[in-house]
Amino acid sequence: MLTPAELVGLVAAVAKGDQDAFERLYGATRAKLYGVVLRILRRQDLAEEVIQETYVKIWQSAGQFNPDLSSPITWMASIARNRAIDLVRKKGEISIEEEPDAMEVAGDNPDPLARREMSEELKRLLECVGRLEPDRQKLVLLAYYNGWSREQLAEKFEAPVNTVKTWLRRSMMDIRECLGL
Repeated sequence: MLTPAELVGLVAAVAKGDQDAFERLYGATRAKLYGVVLRILRRQDLAEEVIQETYVKIWQSAGQFNPDLSSPITWMASIARNRAIDLVRKKGEISIEEEPDAMEVAGDNPDPLARREMSEELKRLLECVGRLEPDRQKLVLLAYYNGWSREQLAEKFEAPVNTVKTWLRRSMMDIRECLGL
């Protein structure tokens, strides 16, 4: 995994049309962005389509990235997330016939084998999220795992959108601090 500073350098190189930098950026970030998109769309074929569109958009707008406003992965994840949400809105609800696995209910806890296979990095992340207050845990998971918008979160938590943004920002700062980033 590349550091945020290395990602900033790659995005800057991509902005200048460097295809090798784009390939490195793609290789370093594809899994994360694909995960973001797949959690929203829940269909691999649609997720692949959105990932392709996402990287085209990243290639085209790399020059607009500002490292003072966000990290590269946050910027790219927001592009991916927004594209996935746009597709959901455009297609409407995905029917159960289109998604046969939707009837399978996942348990709240992973089975022991899956837990053992979890990467150390993921274990650390989950531990850090677990240190947040229960409401903040739920807020972070709804936002970054389920892809809820700030407006949806504001409605759910009966708070102004700006307050939700502040809660998310502070929660993410706590998580980064816990991870030592």
